[in-house]
Amino acid sequence: MRFLRIGPAGAERPALLLDADAQVAHDLSALTPDIDGAFLASLTPERRAELAARAASGELPQLPLPGARVGAPVARPGKVVCIGLNYRDHAEETGAAIPAEPVVFMKASDTVVGPYDEVLIPRGSVKTDWEVELAIVIGARARYLASPADADSVIAGYSISNDVSEREWQLERGGTWDKGKSCETFNPLGPWLVTADEVPDPQSLGLRLRVNGEVRQNGSTANMIFDVRHVIWYLSQFMVLEPGDIVNTGTPAGVAMGTPGQPWLQPGDVMELEIDGLGAQKLPVGKA
Repeated sequence: MRFLRIGPAGAERPALLLDADAQVAHDLSALTPDIDGAFLASLTPERRAELAARAASGELPQLPLPGARVGAPVARPGKVVCIGLNYRDHAEETGAAIPAEPVVFMKASDTVVGPYDEVLIPRGSVKTDWEVELAIVIGARARYLASPADADSVIAGYSISNDVSEREWQLERGGTWDKGKSCETFNPLGPWLVTADEVPDPQSLGLRLRVNGEVRQNGSTANMIFDVRHVIWYLSQFMVLEPGDIVNTGTPAGVAMGTPGQPWLQPGDVMELEIDGLGAQKLPVGKA
C-alpha cells in the first residue's frame, strides 16, 4: 500500500495508491485530515485492509496523477533524525573511520519538501551535495525498545529521502553538522510512503542517484553498517520516536564530496533518485 499527498504546497490532499503504475490515486480526505502522525498511529493491518477495500470498490473520489504536484508523503514530521556514515564505502570515500556506534544528527523538520520540488542552493553556498537514502517512517511510539527485533512493531513504512548537505557549513564552519543539513528544501521525501508489509526485507534494496543523467550513486541497503532494526532500537535508547517522525538511514558512496573533482550541485542541475519498490524523485536545482 502506498500513501501520498497531492496538491499545492500547504494544501495537499491525503491519498492512497493501490498500484505503483496507476494514473489515479484515491482521495482519503473524507477519512483523515492528512497523512500525519495520528493517521499513521491508526494504521493497523485491519485499517489498511479497510482502506484498500474502499478504494477498490470505487467509493473514494479519484485524483488524477499526470500533471499534479505530489508533496512529501508525510505531513509535518515532528523530527527528522539522521544516521551519518552508515555505509562502509561512504565512510571510506570521505576518509572517516568506520563508526563503532551510529552517528546521529538532526535536520530541521521544515527541510522536508516534495519529490519533484526545487532544491535551493543556499546563499553563500559553495559545496552543496546530494545523498540518496532509505527513510524510515515511524508509526508507533518507540521508547527504550528492548531489542532490535522490536523495531518492526514501530515502523509504518519506508520512503526515499535526499539528505541534501552543504559540506563547507557541515564540516568546516565549527559546531555540529546541523547547520549544513537544515537549509530550506534540504530533505526531499517521497513520492510515496510504502507500508512496511510491502517491504519484506529493507536490507536488500538498491539505491541509485543521477545528476544530469550521470550515475553518481549505485548502492544497496545490504551494505549498511547498522541495519534498519538496529538503528531504530539504538535511537530509542536516546530519544522517544513518535508516529510521523522520519529517520534517514545513511547514504552509499558516490557523493560529490568523495568524487574526484568534487562536482558540487549547481543551479540548473537535475537530480534523479530511486530505490527499489519505493518510486523515484526528480528534483531541479535552483538558487535561494
